[in-house]
Amino acid sequence: MNDESLITRVRRKLIGKPRDVNDPSIFHKIALIPLLAWIGLGADGLSSSSYGPEEAFKALGEHTYLAVFLAVGTAITVFVISFAYMKIIEHFPQGGGGYVVASHMLGEKAGVISGSALLVDYMLTITVSIAACSDALFSFLPIEFHHYKLVFSTLLILALIILNIRGVKESIAVLAPIFVVFILTHAILLGYGILSHTNQVGPVIEDLGNHFSYDISTIGVAAILAILLHAYSLGGGTYTGIEAVSNGLQIMREPKIHTGKTTMLYMAVSLAVTAGGIFLCYLLWDMAPVEGKTLNASLAESIFSGWGIGHTLAVITIFSEGALLLVAAQTGFIDGPRVMSNMAVDSWLPRRFATLSDRLTMQNGVMLMGIAALMLLFFTAGSVGALVVMYSINVFLTFTLSQFAMARFYFMNRAEDRKWARHITIFLIGFLLCAIILIVTLVSKFSEGGWLTLLITSVVVGLCFVIRRHYQRVKSELENLDRLFIELPTSEKYNDKPVNPNDMTAIQLVGGYNGFGIHTFLSIIKNFPNLYKNFIFVSVAVIDTGSFKGKSEIENLKASVLKSLEKYVELARRFGFAAEYRFEAGTDVVESAVEICTATTATFPRSTVFAGQLTFSLEKFYHRILHNETAFAIQRRLHWSGITAVILPIRMKVGKSGLKKAKKQPPSLDN
Repeated sequence: MNDESLITRVRRKLIGKPRDVNDPSIFHKIALIPLLAWIGLGADGLSSSSYGPEEAFKALGEHTYLAVFLAVGTAITVFVISFAYMKIIEHFPQGGGGYVVASHMLGEKAGVISGSALLVDYMLTITVSIAACSDALFSFLPIEFHHYKLVFSTLLILALIILNIRGVKESIAVLAPIFVVFILTHAILLGYGILSHTNQVGPVIEDLGNHFSYDISTIGVAAILAILLHAYSLGGGTYTGIEAVSNGLQIMREPKIHTGKTTMLYMAVSLAVTAGGIFLCYLLWDMAPVEGKTLNASLAESIFSGWGIGHTLAVITIFSEGALLLVAAQTGFIDGPRVMSNMAVDSWLPRRFATLSDRLTMQNGVMLMGIAALMLLFFTAGSVGALVVMYSINVFLTFTLSQFAMARFYFMNRAEDRKWARHITIFLIGFLLCAIILIVTLVSKFSEGGWLTLLITSVVVGLCFVIRRHYQRVKSELENLDRLFIELPTSEKYNDKPVNPNDMTAIQLVGGYNGFGIHTFLSIIKNFPNLYKNFIFVSVAVIDTGSFKGKSEIENLKASVLKSLEKYVELARRFGFAAEYRFEAGTDVVESAVEICTATTATFPRSTVFAGQLTFSLEKFYHRILHNETAFAIQRRLHWSGITAVILPIRMKVGKSGLKKAKKQPPSLDN
């Protein structure tokens, strides 16, 4: 057994066999029903109840009676933000959440800011969830084991990378039991914690009234509101993860809008009940911070202290919180790559982030999210406090833009919606709530990590603009090629004869029917005059995130590729050559192209494979990142198989001066 086959066998064992994109049931097999979507995407929101309410409650200081207002305010905020994202799902069913709605309603610049904030947020989602998970699990171990915590966190991230490369549905199936244990234990915790105090409702209300009257007479209404607002803002971590459903709409089972809205409802109700219930239990059980313990741990010990298996149940409850944080990290691996793919389709990020692996997962995005999460983990040494601050700021930056964008959407479409005024009011309230949390968190926590969040997000935004500018310049030159060659006149006699397998044959790899492919075709004729009698045009219908949204989209893609190939065949016949085409649908261009070319050369033994490749006047290190250099990869594979492959250069004068010159004088065949 050679090394290559061994590597392949190990990879298939870890990741799984390739999926068939032509399988008519593939979307049913990999899509999620609302329950599984709630587990995969709702865990991020629910896990925030482990630290969000605690931060807010601690900020109340001696005024713990205000926890009642925090419980109500938190529940209302959850439902307001969730309602907004239900409407985003309804009106923007293609997925992408805050990035898509901001791009459509506020412009490309607002969109790239929202998208960049989301990317950093999902990287932090993974890091903070894993770090908090490790803190929870290691709290049950002796202190001498704690220096292994960072290693443990690293291993967890690596395990999640492998699970997500295998596929979303597989990873959720593995993590589902953890989610179920959390729901059951917390239902018991909060249910008993509140119901056991129903006979004390009267005294509790009277006590709240007394404290409120005392504070009014001593510190005044303004001071009370300031304390409440400060605590409410510091509890902003409670709402992180709400957007996940609208970002992950592509993985929902049909009908996607119904599935997405149902999943969002599950998430909103579960988060509002859990967070609100925790606030009430803190108040009813008179909880106070204890060094070395979370408030939730102290609460579980207090509530279950009189039970026979109370200690064991408390340990399981808190352990489930730590384990749920592991599930929450899954959200970053699900939605982060999807945001990246949407931005890559719009040319804000390298195009390779829109491609799918043979497991139909966004492998490039999963890998980058995992690597970035590891870097943040080591940079912060796994400090949950610093990570949560960074995490919350970007979440509410996106929330604020999304709320304002949806308010503008309903204002622009007010003639078509009778309830537009009510919708705008709700979104403006949501905008105000999110903006307040964002500003207070940024100001109060600027020196504790807020500045770093702004720096990282600004760097990502800057890189996006640099990448977009490069793609626009390349696109401009390619459009010049289209204008020059797309309506190319011919003077040769039309050849309607079938191809002869015994004649010399040029096998040309092409994409869409454009100046790039025509330029390559003419270069073959010019550089090898009177040598080839046949032309076989080969194309791969690339299934990426833009086309992998349903069976109809894939069929439309195939039809478009066939139409382009027919145009190439017609062009070659007008130049006097016999011509045919071959094509295949797949996620890997190199693999599919090599298979087609190998089969075609078997039929046409006297053949040469040709491909065009962009060549820049001044090669930069980032060109290989932004352009996949597929032609070279195919050439290497074909050469190894003993098949001759030739790459013909198409020069790009990308740059300010080159671009101006290209506009005045389109590239000639000699270029």
